[in-house]
Amino acid sequence: MEDLSRFKQTYFDESAELLAVAESGLLNLTPGAFDLDEVNAIFRAVHSIKGGGGAFGFNDLVAFAHEFETVMDGVRNATIPVTTELVDTLIRANDVLGQMLAYAREGADAPAGTTDAVVAKLRRFLDGGPAHAAPAAAPEPTPTAPVYPDDEDDEAGIFGDAMAAIEAARTAEKPPVPEGKVRWTIVFRPKADLLLSGNEPTFMLRALRRLGEAEIVCEDDRLPALLDLDAEQLHLSWTVTLVADPDVDRARIDDVFEFVADECDIRISAEAPPPAVTAPPPAAEVPPPAAEPAAVAAPSPPPVAAAPKKGNGGEHAGLTSHTIRVDLDKIDRLVNMVGEMVITQAMIAEHVRELPPGEFQELLEGLEQLAQHTRELRESVMSIRAQPVSSVFSRMPRLVRELATETGKEVVLVTSGETTEVDKTVVENLVDPLTHMIRNSIDHGLETPDERERVGKPRAGTVHLSAQHRSGRIVIEVADDGRGINRARVLSKAIEKGLVPAGSNLSDEEIDNLIFLPGFSTADKVSNISGRGVGMDVVRRNISSLGGRIGVYSTPGEGSRFVLSLPLTLAVLDGMVISVGEERFVLPLTNIVESLRPKPADLHGLVGRCEVMMARGEYVRLVHLHQLFGIPGAVTDATKALVVLVETEDGSRLGLVVDEVLGQQQVVIKSLEANFRRLDGVAAATILGDGRVALILDAAGLREMSKHTDSSGFGRPPAALPAPELATV
Repeated sequence: MEDLSRFKQTYFDESAELLAVAESGLLNLTPGAFDLDEVNAIFRAVHSIKGGGGAFGFNDLVAFAHEFETVMDGVRNATIPVTTELVDTLIRANDVLGQMLAYAREGADAPAGTTDAVVAKLRRFLDGGPAHAAPAAAPEPTPTAPVYPDDEDDEAGIFGDAMAAIEAARTAEKPPVPEGKVRWTIVFRPKADLLLSGNEPTFMLRALRRLGEAEIVCEDDRLPALLDLDAEQLHLSWTVTLVADPDVDRARIDDVFEFVADECDIRISAEAPPPAVTAPPPAAEVPPPAAEPAAVAAPSPPPVAAAPKKGNGGEHAGLTSHTIRVDLDKIDRLVNMVGEMVITQAMIAEHVRELPPGEFQELLEGLEQLAQHTRELRESVMSIRAQPVSSVFSRMPRLVRELATETGKEVVLVTSGETTEVDKTVVENLVDPLTHMIRNSIDHGLETPDERERVGKPRAGTVHLSAQHRSGRIVIEVADDGRGINRARVLSKAIEKGLVPAGSNLSDEEIDNLIFLPGFSTADKVSNISGRGVGMDVVRRNISSLGGRIGVYSTPGEGSRFVLSLPLTLAVLDGMVISVGEERFVLPLTNIVESLRPKPADLHGLVGRCEVMMARGEYVRLVHLHQLFGIPGAVTDATKALVVLVETEDGSRLGLVVDEVLGQQQVVIKSLEANFRRLDGVAAATILGDGRVALILDAAGLREMSKHTDSSGFGRPPAALPAPELATV
């Protein structure tokens, strides 16, 4: 029973992946022009789910998947034309198949009528399919139609005449193999219970016909008398003579029977064109001895025998899988253990620094090797958890399609950077924010097709979804070419809802950030898409919980751009430990450009604003951390302290004034929000080698805090909004 549960779990995991493959293919299915390979991929996905379901006895699931794959078989055989209505129905069928899998996973029966509506629609396409191929609406129109024995004249279950005809056909002299072709003989004898596993022999015979010219003979030698006939058992077998091009090899024929190889007796042999076609002239010039003709004739079969060499499992016996499925909990435990190793290694290194110089060299060398191995182990574990964002991006075309239909707008989704990798935990928490932002872009940002035409834009609006690595973080952008943010309307709505005081004088950036306030919405009425004022607030809250930020940039009439900045991993990072007074902080190494001690001539003050420093030919804002966090006992003179230049993900630079740089160290990230609460300018916390808790600083957050700091250095957020509302944007 335990083993069966394990196999079921594998089946459900694979089915989830197959559903995603099917949905991706269906979203790319367009009337008039579609990729047959994608259609075949959809068919195989549904067929695989059906086959596995039959093995576990999920009869309702198998019955529905059979209807689904039958329609897909009609699509790939061009008997059912691809229309928008068909694609919509197939997408809905894929959803229902997912529901059936969910019920099967829970061990529950699907409610009565779950599949009825979709099955009815699928059958209407099946009924209407032949009407689109009017001239050949009868039996399977194809120039290579199979030849079945006519057994309607047999009486009382006597099939002697039919069997004699089959045997005669088999022993009759075959016509020569056409030049440039290979003739394959395939004997396909399924086991009696093949149908119970959800497999359909007709699909395999059709697949063989697509490989070349096929003559199919049905053999009914196992057919019992009518009184003994079991409708759920398969009593027929087939012999197929396939004449195909040389590129149709044994592997392609084996692929046809991929799902039923263990449930059938399949014999495949090949016959190539006679090699004697070019051989006779030289043979005729040299008179051979009497026994020579037999010796010449004997070698002729090798080309025929060589064809099947690829099959029968001989060459596949050595194939092994290069991937394994590992439970995510095991990987999480491994990550936690690596984190503990990093902390322990840092503690040992801290104590070793107290040893007398020049002593215990072997111990020091061993610790250096340990540090190197720990780093390599950490990087390997992080790479295991890393996943491309394509798993999230692939869900968005479906969302865009549905929103375009609901809003009556024409929308084109463009994606880039799908292969960008990020920690699995981050990936899992991206779905909701991206969904809300895309809904916002389509509903509020994009104009209707007629409006776009009036202002000289294409009727179809574009939403661009992109991802890239930048400064040790992942940056995801959602941009549209719509109308942009109507700042006057946003401000008036915020005042109307009491979110900001009347008469507030806000900058464009502050007005744009109002859309993230709880309860804010510019919609005049509540709809299924928007109007309740919870979407963008949820986005900011979810992003902040991951140690990330969200920014909005808009140009009226040209569009808006939402930028998410998130850490690549939530586990371990390389950092630089700095001191400010008695406090210790960690700066992510990827943010640091350089550290330097400025000269008095390099420092300049902007009256009532801030202090800047000339560094590498550009002015950089200086931020005194002791002022920002109210730390006593720190070095206040920048010329006697150190300035650490850091770069944020948008390319802007900041000079952090610190007392001292203590050194580089791997640190384990501990969520501050989960264990305490969110702090402005702080991304997370960690435990240093001496056991002290240090805060991991957020460079972009420090920049935002410094903007709301007066010349005396103490924070003074604008009166219009409380500090926490602006500091997270």
